[in-house]
Amino acid sequence: MPFSRSDLRKCRRVVIKIGTSVLFENGGLSRNRLKVLSRQAAALKQDGREVLLVSSGAVGVGRLKLGLADRPKTLLLKQACAAVGQAFLMTAWEKALADEGLLAAQVLISADDLADRARFLNARNTLRTLLAHGVVPVINENDTVAVEELKVGDNDTLGALACALVEGDLFINLTDQAGLYQADPRRDPAAALISQVDKVTPEILAQAGGGGPLGTGGMFTKVRAAKRLADLGVASLVADGRSRDILRRLLDGQEAGTFFKPRPGKALAGKKNWLAFASRPRGRLVVDAGCALALTKRGKSLLPGGLKEVAGQFSAGSTVEVADEQGRVLALGLSNYGSDEAEKIRGRRSQEIAGLLGYCPAEEIIHRDNLVLAEGLV
Repeated sequence: MPFSRSDLRKCRRVVIKIGTSVLFENGGLSRNRLKVLSRQAAALKQDGREVLLVSSGAVGVGRLKLGLADRPKTLLLKQACAAVGQAFLMTAWEKALADEGLLAAQVLISADDLADRARFLNARNTLRTLLAHGVVPVINENDTVAVEELKVGDNDTLGALACALVEGDLFINLTDQAGLYQADPRRDPAAALISQVDKVTPEILAQAGGGGPLGTGGMFTKVRAAKRLADLGVASLVADGRSRDILRRLLDGQEAGTFFKPRPGKALAGKKNWLAFASRPRGRLVVDAGCALALTKRGKSLLPGGLKEVAGQFSAGSTVEVADEQGRVLALGLSNYGSDEAEKIRGRRSQEIAGLLGYCPAEEIIHRDNLVLAEGLV
């Protein structure tokens, strides 16, 4: 059955990302906005839902506390602002949620935490334990220590990653716009709001605009995050976080914001969820046309006979891209062999592996159970 707005009432585990533009008012952090949102979160929990918050604002608060006139431009200054602002932001959330009878927990995540399978599972188990005890996790990126190449980069993506991490039912992205418009409403007041997106196409992405002065994202990163989750089979909403009772109205299935329908079919879960969404490729395997067809159309494993080229240095168990000879990425998978081993058995039959290496941990370079095709990649 296709997923519709009315099905939002059934969502039990909800991840809510709150943008800096929602939390700031008159140039500073709005305690009233935190209070209103905490009250709505409490109402969702009273309805039997689990709630996770992904809060922006740490760098913005830190900038104000440090007396900086402009948003920091260097990584070190951003990290300093995050270190100062995160403490103030978490204290504000803790009080606002406590006033509604809710216990908060700070959870700082880096992209590197999620790219490692063991750390990904540890983070998932920690969050699930918090939820089981009725705690509201307040998630942010660990900006203080993350170097640029290991950063998630924006909290829209972080929110989507968090939703995938806990296998959430719904991602709500609260911003200072009513949703996705046909054009930037700040430049075209006549632009119409798009109520529903059945599939995020390149044209839809092109309609999304840039970021505001406070945050690092923009409508583009919000739509991209929604696309990534839709590809995993998860619904998303982008809506105005300043609108009255917005969370209740969205979960009631009312026409508010922009609704991004999930892709039909069974949602990716477990290891394939991680592969598609959080893992970081360490190398690339190029396969011939016959192998490409077997992988993409017949649901087969990647055997050494179809392997044409090994690129990059990686160890057994690493995530690697699988591409055709034209360079198109076909899939991501967990390699049973390191790059040196894969090079030695490239183009050979599985029966020859033991003779070539002296051992044979697996007949396949990548088993189909450890492979996610490009249509499921994000």
